[in-house]
Amino acid sequence: MKFKLPPSDKPRNPFALAARQRTAGAHDKSSKAKRQALRQALQRSLRRDAAD
Repeated sequence: MKFKLPPSDKPRNPFALAARQRTAGAHDKSSKAKRQALRQALQRSLRRDAAD
């Protein structure tokens, strides 16, 4: 059974819709994820150089 909402008397807020759509976009890593990846790469290279 599908649940259907009755039509609302009040119009939708166009600003809320625009704000919600703004969050979607290019699938890119966050700044935090980029920093973490750089730090992990640095630690890997340091460990590799220390082992040599």
